[in-house]
Amino acid sequence: MLDKALNRLLSGVRIVVEHAIAGLKRRRIVKDEFRNTKAGFIDLVMEVACALHNLRMDFRHPVPTLDILALDG
Repeated sequence: MLDKALNRLLSGVRIVVEHAIAGLKRRRIVKDEFRNTKAGFIDLVMEVACALHNLRMDFRHPVPTLDILALDG
C-alpha cells in the first residue's frame, strides 16, 4: 500500500515536470540543434525560453488577486 501511494506521488510530480519540458520544446530554439558556439550563450537562451514559458503560463492561468484599495470606499 505504501508503494502505491509513493508511486502516485512520484507520477504526479513527474507529469508536471514533463508538461513543463514539453512547453519549453514548443520553442524551436530549444528543440532544434543550437549552432552558436559563443561561450555561455546556450544557457542564456535556455533562461529566456524558461522565462517566456513561465510568462505564458502566468497569463494562461492568472492567479486571482484582491485589490484592497478598491474595497475602501
